[in-house]
Amino acid sequence: MDSKILLENGTNELEILEFTLGGNSYGVNVAKIREIIPYQAVTPVPNAHPSVEGIFMPREVMITAIDLKNCLQRGESDNKGLFIVTNFNKLDIAFHVEEVVGIHRVSWMDIIKPDATISNSEDGVATGIIKIDNKLIIILDFEKIISDISPETGLRIEQIEAMGQRDRCDVPILIAEDSALLNKLIVDSLYKAGYTNLTHTENGQEAWNFICKCRDEGTLGTHVKCVITDIEMPLMDGHRLTRLIKESSDLKNIPVIIFSSLVNDEMKRKGEQLGADAQLSKPEIGNLVLKIDEVLNK
Repeated sequence: MDSKILLENGTNELEILEFTLGGNSYGVNVAKIREIIPYQAVTPVPNAHPSVEGIFMPREVMITAIDLKNCLQRGESDNKGLFIVTNFNKLDIAFHVEEVVGIHRVSWMDIIKPDATISNSEDGVATGIIKIDNKLIIILDFEKIISDISPETGLRIEQIEAMGQRDRCDVPILIAEDSALLNKLIVDSLYKAGYTNLTHTENGQEAWNFICKCRDEGTLGTHVKCVITDIEMPLMDGHRLTRLIKESSDLKNIPVIIFSSLVNDEMKRKGEQLGADAQLSKPEIGNLVLKIDEVLNK
């Protein structure tokens, strides 16, 4: 079965590309990957971050090359291996790795969130761990790696400050975001923008459990009138959460806004098929506020 169909139907599955660095296994969501190409010479950039190898231009598109081994404090890569060329947050970035092992189709339910001994909730770059054939594969947060190298690629908080003083609004909004840092930034940003009744959860499953609890207690209108969700989350992803909401006759009128680094043309089509009311790329926090204004006014 085609993996794209699985994702379109919101079945809570994804494909992980396994690759190696220093003899260890790591993984990244295939949805972020544009292509995999052999290593090629790059042009160094003066005064760049130590993890930035340089730039190169395959097919007339300039791409920044990142030494992933350096990012993980495992030394520096040699002029061998492969580039995993990715696209997220509207950026084209190539990550230098040693070897690509293969692709594994897994369920978000099977991904274990690392505890504090492995990855600090706000500073770590490991988003999950999956066990395949008695081997542990650490799934890396490429967005966090890039934002550490170049903070301006993260949430553009200045967009909220530019909005100035706004009226307070107590419409209840539910947020599903697994990154502790981004969860906090989104909550803080929405509060500054006037939205004061915010409930934040760590993944789609936690958000869905909260919705079901409110529905059973008859308090749904008091606690959930809009849902903002990431796509990539352990236990339950944002596409599955969207599908569950939009296929429920008593929930389908709740606006669902997908706010993710993976919002590209293909992912937008999948979100539309699942019934998402809006989809926005994660850096554009100002646009998120405007879209919340719009869907709530409707």
